[in-house]
Amino acid sequence: MDETARKDALVAALLPDVPFDGWSLEAMRAAARRIDMEDGELATLFPRGARDAVAWFSRWTDRMTLETMASRPLDKLRLPDRIALGIRTRLGLLAPHREAVRRGLSLLALPANAPLAAKLLYETVDALWYAAGDTATDFSFYTKRTILAGIYAATTLYWLDDRSEGGTATDEFLDRRLADASALPRVRAELGRIARVLPNPLRFFRIARPRF
Repeated sequence: MDETARKDALVAALLPDVPFDGWSLEAMRAAARRIDMEDGELATLFPRGARDAVAWFSRWTDRMTLETMASRPLDKLRLPDRIALGIRTRLGLLAPHREAVRRGLSLLALPANAPLAAKLLYETVDALWYAAGDTATDFSFYTKRTILAGIYAATTLYWLDDRSEGGTATDEFLDRRLADASALPRVRAELGRIARVLPNPLRFFRIARPRF
Protein backbone atom coordinates (compact mmCIF):
# COMPACT_ATOMS: atom_id res chain seq x y z
CA MET A 1 0.00 0.00 0.00
CA ASP A 2 1.50 3.35 -1.02
CA GLU A 3 1.80 6.45 1.12
CA THR A 4 -1.38 8.05 -0.18
CA ALA A 5 -3.38 4.92 0.56
CA ARG A 6 -1.92 4.65 4.06
CA LYS A 7 -2.79 8.26 4.82
CA ASP A 8 -6.31 7.72 3.47
CA ALA A 9 -6.67 4.65 5.65
CA LEU A 10 -5.56 6.46 8.78
CA VAL A 11 -7.93 9.37 8.25
CA ALA A 12 -10.81 6.99 7.46
CA ALA A 13 -10.12 5.11 10.71
CA LEU A 14 -9.83 8.38 12.63
CA LEU A 15 -13.00 10.12 11.44
CA PRO A 16 -15.50 8.17 13.59
CA ASP A 17 -13.59 9.23 16.73
CA VAL A 18 -13.19 12.92 15.88
CA PRO A 19 -16.68 13.97 17.10
CA PHE A 20 -15.75 12.62 20.55
CA ASP A 21 -11.98 13.05 20.80
CA GLY A 22 -11.30 15.84 18.33
CA TRP A 23 -8.39 15.99 15.90
CA SER A 24 -5.86 14.88 18.49
CA LEU A 25 -2.68 12.86 18.54
CA GLU A 26 -4.27 10.43 20.99
CA ALA A 27 -7.16 9.77 18.60
CA MET A 28 -4.70 9.38 15.73
CA ARG A 29 -2.71 6.78 17.67
CA ALA A 30 -5.87 4.82 18.47
CA ALA A 31 -6.88 4.89 14.80
CA ALA A 32 -3.37 3.80 13.80
CA ARG A 33 -3.57 0.77 16.06
CA ARG A 34 -6.83 -0.28 14.41
CA ILE A 35 -5.16 -0.40 11.00
CA ASP A 36 -1.89 -1.92 12.27
CA MET A 37 0.12 1.26 11.74
CA GLU A 38 3.17 1.62 13.97
CA ASP A 39 3.81 4.85 15.87
CA GLY A 40 6.93 5.40 13.79
CA GLU A 41 4.98 5.23 10.53
CA LEU A 42 2.31 7.53 11.95
CA ALA A 43 4.96 10.11 12.86
CA THR A 44 6.51 9.84 9.40
CA LEU A 45 3.22 10.24 7.54
CA PHE A 46 1.82 12.98 9.81
CA PRO A 47 4.86 14.74 11.34
CA ARG A 48 2.78 17.72 12.54
CA GLY A 49 0.14 15.50 14.09
CA ALA A 50 -3.45 16.72 14.02
CA ARG A 51 -2.72 19.60 11.64
CA ASP A 52 -1.46 17.16 9.04
CA ALA A 53 -4.50 14.92 9.55
CA VAL A 54 -6.92 17.82 9.05
CA ALA A 55 -5.01 18.90 5.96
CA TRP A 56 -5.10 15.39 4.52
CA PHE A 57 -8.84 15.16 5.17
CA SER A 58 -9.35 18.39 3.22
CA ARG A 59 -7.17 17.18 0.37
CA TRP A 60 -8.88 13.79 0.32
CA THR A 61 -12.20 15.60 -0.05
CA ASP A 62 -10.77 17.70 -2.89
CA ARG A 63 -9.64 14.53 -4.68
CA MET A 64 -13.00 12.83 -4.23
CA THR A 65 -14.78 15.96 -5.47
CA LEU A 66 -12.66 15.99 -8.63
CA GLU A 67 -13.27 12.28 -9.23
CA THR A 68 -17.02 12.64 -8.73
CA MET A 69 -17.29 15.71 -10.95
CA ALA A 70 -15.28 13.97 -13.69
CA SER A 71 -17.93 11.26 -13.85
CA ARG A 72 -20.81 13.70 -14.36
CA PRO A 73 -22.04 15.15 -17.67
CA LEU A 74 -21.18 18.84 -17.40
CA ASP A 75 -21.23 19.86 -21.06
CA LYS A 76 -24.76 21.24 -20.98
CA LEU A 77 -24.34 23.15 -17.72
CA ARG A 78 -23.38 26.81 -17.52
CA LEU A 79 -20.17 27.54 -15.64
CA PRO A 80 -21.98 28.94 -12.56
CA ASP A 81 -24.08 25.78 -12.42
CA ARG A 82 -20.94 23.66 -12.58
CA ILE A 83 -19.46 25.61 -9.68
CA ALA A 84 -22.65 25.17 -7.68
CA LEU A 85 -22.60 21.46 -8.43
CA GLY A 86 -18.97 21.24 -7.33
CA ILE A 87 -19.69 22.89 -4.00
CA ARG A 88 -22.73 20.69 -3.43
CA THR A 89 -20.70 17.64 -4.34
CA ARG A 90 -17.98 18.52 -1.84
CA LEU A 91 -20.46 19.23 0.94
CA GLY A 92 -22.23 15.97 0.12
CA LEU A 93 -18.97 14.10 0.61
CA LEU A 94 -18.48 15.88 3.94
CA ALA A 95 -22.04 15.30 5.14
CA PRO A 96 -21.28 12.09 7.08
CA HIS A 97 -18.47 13.94 8.86
CA ARG A 98 -20.09 17.25 9.74
CA GLU A 99 -18.74 17.33 13.29
CA ALA A 100 -15.25 16.44 12.08
CA VAL A 101 -15.46 19.41 9.71
CA ARG A 102 -16.55 21.68 12.55
CA ARG A 103 -13.70 20.56 14.76
CA GLY A 104 -11.24 20.83 11.90
CA LEU A 105 -12.26 24.42 11.25
CA SER A 106 -11.84 25.19 14.94
CA LEU A 107 -8.29 23.86 14.79
CA LEU A 108 -7.51 25.81 11.63
CA ALA A 109 -8.92 28.99 13.23
CA LEU A 110 -6.03 29.09 15.71
CA PRO A 111 -3.63 31.94 14.81
CA ALA A 112 -0.68 29.57 14.35
CA ASN A 113 -2.64 27.64 11.74
CA ALA A 114 -3.73 30.62 9.63
CA PRO A 115 -1.21 29.94 6.82
CA LEU A 116 -2.37 26.32 6.57
CA ALA A 117 -6.03 27.39 6.59
CA ALA A 118 -5.40 29.83 3.73
CA LYS A 119 -3.49 27.21 1.75
CA LEU A 120 -6.23 24.59 2.14
CA LEU A 121 -8.93 27.08 1.15
CA TYR A 122 -6.96 27.99 -1.95
CA GLU A 123 -6.50 24.32 -2.87
CA THR A 124 -10.21 23.68 -2.50
CA VAL A 125 -11.40 26.58 -4.64
CA ASP A 126 -8.73 25.80 -7.21
CA ALA A 127 -10.00 22.21 -7.38
CA LEU A 128 -13.59 23.45 -7.74
CA TRP A 129 -12.68 25.70 -10.67
CA TYR A 130 -10.67 22.91 -12.27
CA ALA A 131 -13.58 20.49 -11.86
CA ALA A 132 -15.85 23.05 -13.49
CA GLY A 133 -13.58 23.14 -16.55
CA ASP A 134 -11.99 26.55 -15.96
CA THR A 135 -8.80 27.05 -17.96
CA ALA A 136 -8.10 30.73 -17.25
CA THR A 137 -4.48 31.74 -16.79
CA ASP A 138 -4.83 35.53 -16.85
CA PHE A 139 -5.91 37.87 -14.06
CA SER A 140 -9.35 36.23 -13.92
CA PHE A 141 -7.58 33.18 -12.46
CA TYR A 142 -7.12 35.19 -9.26
CA THR A 143 -10.46 36.96 -9.17
CA LYS A 144 -12.42 33.75 -9.69
CA ARG A 145 -10.62 31.97 -6.89
CA THR A 146 -10.85 34.92 -4.52
CA ILE A 147 -14.58 35.36 -5.03
CA LEU A 148 -15.22 31.62 -4.80
CA ALA A 149 -13.18 31.45 -1.56
CA GLY A 150 -15.64 33.84 0.07
CA ILE A 151 -18.65 31.97 -1.30
CA TYR A 152 -17.35 28.55 -0.32
CA ALA A 153 -16.30 29.61 3.19
CA ALA A 154 -19.63 31.30 3.89
CA THR A 155 -21.62 28.37 2.50
CA THR A 156 -19.66 25.86 4.56
CA LEU A 157 -20.31 27.78 7.77
CA TYR A 158 -24.00 28.00 6.91
CA TRP A 159 -24.11 24.28 6.06
CA LEU A 160 -22.62 23.29 9.41
CA ASP A 161 -25.76 24.48 11.22
CA ASP A 162 -28.29 23.67 8.50
CA ARG A 163 -30.88 21.17 9.67
CA SER A 164 -33.33 21.67 6.81
CA GLU A 165 -34.58 18.57 5.04
CA GLY A 166 -32.20 17.60 2.26
CA GLY A 167 -30.06 20.67 2.94
CA THR A 168 -32.47 22.87 0.98
CA ALA A 169 -31.60 25.92 3.07
CA THR A 170 -27.92 25.57 2.18
CA ASP A 171 -28.81 25.16 -1.50
CA GLU A 172 -30.80 28.38 -1.39
CA PHE A 173 -28.03 30.17 0.50
CA LEU A 174 -25.47 29.07 -2.08
CA ASP A 175 -27.68 30.19 -4.96
CA ARG A 176 -28.00 33.64 -3.37
CA ARG A 177 -24.25 33.95 -2.87
CA LEU A 178 -23.55 32.99 -6.47
CA ALA A 179 -26.15 35.48 -7.69
CA ASP A 180 -24.60 38.20 -5.53
CA ALA A 181 -21.16 37.46 -6.94
CA SER A 182 -22.33 37.88 -10.51
CA ALA A 183 -23.60 41.36 -9.62
CA LEU A 184 -20.42 42.77 -8.12
CA PRO A 185 -18.53 44.60 -10.89
CA ARG A 186 -17.15 47.18 -8.46
CA VAL A 187 -15.71 44.44 -6.24
CA ARG A 188 -14.09 42.82 -9.27
CA ALA A 189 -12.56 46.14 -10.29
CA GLU A 190 -11.11 46.61 -6.81
CA LEU A 191 -9.75 43.07 -6.82
CA GLY A 192 -8.05 43.87 -10.10
CA ARG A 193 -6.35 46.89 -8.63
CA ILE A 194 -5.06 44.93 -5.62
CA ALA A 195 -3.96 41.91 -7.63
CA ARG A 196 -1.55 43.98 -9.67
CA VAL A 197 0.62 44.36 -6.58
CA LEU A 198 -0.21 41.02 -4.92
CA PRO A 199 0.40 38.21 -7.42
CA ASN A 200 0.63 35.50 -4.74
CA PRO A 201 -2.83 33.85 -4.53
CA LEU A 202 -2.49 32.95 -0.83
CA ARG A 203 -1.74 36.56 0.16
CA PHE A 204 -4.51 37.56 -2.20
CA PHE A 205 -7.07 35.48 -0.31
CA ARG A 206 -6.08 36.76 3.11
CA ILE A 207 -6.05 40.43 2.19
CA ALA A 208 -8.67 40.90 -0.47
CA ARG A 209 -11.31 38.23 0.07
CA PRO A 210 -14.71 39.86 -0.39
CA ARG A 211 -17.53 39.42 2.09
CA PHE A 212 -20.79 37.86 0.99
